[in-house]
Amino acid sequence: MSFVKTKDGVNIFFKDWGPKDAQPIVFHHGWPLSADDWDTQMLFFLAKGFRVIATDRRGHGRSDQVSDGHDMDHYAADVSAVVEFLDLRNAVHVGHSTGGGQVARYVAKYGQPQGRVAKAVLISAVPPLMLKTESNPGGTPLAVFDDFRKALAANRAQFYLDVASGPFYGFNREGAQVSQGTIRNWWRQGMEGSAKAHYEGIKAFSETDQTEDLKAITVPTLVMQGDDDQVVPYKNAALLQDKLLTNSTLKIYPGYPHGMHTSHADVINADLLAFIRS
Repeated sequence: MSFVKTKDGVNIFFKDWGPKDAQPIVFHHGWPLSADDWDTQMLFFLAKGFRVIATDRRGHGRSDQVSDGHDMDHYAADVSAVVEFLDLRNAVHVGHSTGGGQVARYVAKYGQPQGRVAKAVLISAVPPLMLKTESNPGGTPLAVFDDFRKALAANRAQFYLDVASGPFYGFNREGAQVSQGTIRNWWRQGMEGSAKAHYEGIKAFSETDQTEDLKAITVPTLVMQGDDDQVVPYKNAALLQDKLLTNSTLKIYPGYPHGMHTSHADVINADLLAFIRS
């Protein structure tokens, strides 16, 4: 397996498939998953001639289960370590959910200043801020995230099963076509990671204000989200992202869930391809 050691000594796992001289697409997974969440996209874009890369966030998947650094700053720095090790240039960075926050912080702080980023994509992403505050009245109350932490600490395995079989893919909606394989794969990825990293990651994805990250991004950015996202409400995410970004394209998908890159991969992959080639 392939790893890069960060400046603070953490081994970050990555996948790197395809021609090394092809345009790279870097995929950033959501909480509490791993690079495996992007296998469908990686195989699709590999077949289209791209170089595809995906990492496991620290404490997730096959990366080291370290005690510290479970915040957006470390997440972005870890991505930068992989990108610099592989010397990726003209890259497209695609992030889902928490991975969207990771993309925003990475592009604003590292990728864009270094001239390594061509485009960015935010899918069902958490920026600018999930938490409800006086200045963010449309956000999600802190009590919801406290319940996440409580459920994770009490019975992580059951909590992850409930999330995957319910709101994440919209499998709790009437008439939904439930995929047991998708549920099991989500659960498998989650249970492979560190409980501590996942517990502390809830604060990272819910309480990190990324308004300034979004304002700093000038590369073309595609914003994608379903209007039936039960995890990250689109009115407080995609619609605000589109307003804060200076060079964005917004696509809202009627009835699509939070995990739409898996549940509706055919549509999402086609739209990603069109944006990347545009």
